[in-house]
Amino acid sequence: MAHTRTTPDVLIVGAGPVGLSAAVELTRLGVGCRLVDRLPARLPYAKAVGIQPRTLEIWDRTGLARAVVEAAVPLCGQLIYVDGREQARIELELPPDIPYGFAALPQNETERLLEEHLASLGAAIERGTELLSFTQDEDGVSTRLRSASGAEEELRVRYLIGCDGAHSAVRKGLGLAFEGGAFPEEYMLADVEADWDLPHGYGLRSIRLADDGSTDDLLVCIPLPGTGRYRMSMLVPPELSTRAAATAAGPGAGDGVEHGLEGGLEGGRVPTLAHIQAVVDRLAPRPATLSRMRWSSVFRISHRIVDRYRGGRVFVAGDAAHIHPPTGAQGMNTGVQDACNLAWKLALVLREAAGPALLASYDAERRPVGEEVVGRTVRHARQGRDSDPDDPRTRLLREAQLLLDYRDGPLAGSPYGPHGAPRPGDRAPDCAGLRLPLTAYPLRLLDVLRGRTGHVVLLYGADATALAGAAGAVREAGAPLFAGGSAGGPALEAIAVLARDSTPGEPGTDGAPGVPDVPCYRDGAGEFARLYGADGPTGFIVRPDGYLGSRFPLADTAAAVSGYLTALSVPEP
Repeated sequence: MAHTRTTPDVLIVGAGPVGLSAAVELTRLGVGCRLVDRLPARLPYAKAVGIQPRTLEIWDRTGLARAVVEAAVPLCGQLIYVDGREQARIELELPPDIPYGFAALPQNETERLLEEHLASLGAAIERGTELLSFTQDEDGVSTRLRSASGAEEELRVRYLIGCDGAHSAVRKGLGLAFEGGAFPEEYMLADVEADWDLPHGYGLRSIRLADDGSTDDLLVCIPLPGTGRYRMSMLVPPELSTRAAATAAGPGAGDGVEHGLEGGLEGGRVPTLAHIQAVVDRLAPRPATLSRMRWSSVFRISHRIVDRYRGGRVFVAGDAAHIHPPTGAQGMNTGVQDACNLAWKLALVLREAAGPALLASYDAERRPVGEEVVGRTVRHARQGRDSDPDDPRTRLLREAQLLLDYRDGPLAGSPYGPHGAPRPGDRAPDCAGLRLPLTAYPLRLLDVLRGRTGHVVLLYGADATALAGAAGAVREAGAPLFAGGSAGGPALEAIAVLARDSTPGEPGTDGAPGVPDVPCYRDGAGEFARLYGADGPTGFIVRPDGYLGSRFPLADTAAAVSGYLTALSVPEP
């Protein structure tokens, strides 16, 4: 018999990295949410293992990044072999102003760290709880849940987020189109240890070509934390084919979406260590003996994307919205950015600090990203990375997800600033060398922004009096929409950055008082001015997801901040 209980504002379905990231963001922004997952426990599989630098920047603001980098292994590059000969050695070297590198961590460990971080914020996953159905109206979403005991519950929430994977019940309930196709190949995955002496932190891609130039045999190895530990993938032998046996596992089988782990989870045919060893014997650049296989499975790859990321008060994110080849480790990372983009917008709308129309920008900003990622990864999987016309540095930055922007989105506003400088919609660059009078060490901008939950207005200039006036304009312009003191912390803050070439002895220089009533940092290394293209007194609005919302002359602070906030408060048509 169903019962009703008082509920929070948001229900998140699916407790993988995307659902957990959404729950972390919403909880720290002061939004009450419930996170449910049908599985009774976290799966012990190293599925998604690559963590991009941009994802670490996002997790830095929440306070999670340090735990992740301490647990992960750095990805230094990749060795590429063709027909037994080394063809290339790719170095994953980023510019020095990028704070994080590429990392590898088993998905189950990523989920563990996210779950622990969520618990530190006072929230938890409700395991063994399945979404059965939902309906929505103008005021909210009515859902029906079933717990592990079989008891059913009617749950009324303001919004519903589906982070429930490729076979998403939320996506199906919305009736979203999920167009695309599937790759004919099947693959094996295994988490094993190898006793070879490959360079630490380097992945391996070894292929054998057929007479027509197509890939006839394949071995891909990604290093994982631990001595000699790798996540290996390779083509499946005929005897393990799940397509012929039709042993697709898990809910959603028969929905036409052939994506993810199949055999080896719920009665499927499990690759043995001997299957994996046979491929290594054929394709490894040097002899290696495998051991300690933690798990193995057969998996398939599809490429699909929904026609929209939102239907009324219901949203989809991550694999529920887009699936594609694992080339370049884009999937989980793209999903985490989906969650971060949506969370701050939901938080502002629920706090009545923004109009409901803001939620339309989620689809407008994120679906083009999903389309680009799906298209690029499919092209790379079929034609190789060399099919990308851009230079290697640009390809690397794009793969790190550092070139993603929302310049064409509805929140970007008018561009301003010198050519080549970051503009509205771009990632807000990190920079080093920021100094406080009381510290003997420099800080990065990420250090300054860490833990802040709302928009931050960065005010740059050489005149402390002018910066103080601009800070006052921020407080006055933001007062109607951003009255402070809510559970999620201030929704708008001002931070002053005093130019490096300020005259010694002026307020704000090292050892002297700063701008009154706002944090004031000196651009001690000049990196802020260089990376932000600040060739004069300038203001920048940094969104909660780390993208620039606005850029303006310091003298226009009041009008710029008021205009930006007014754009956020537009009611739904």
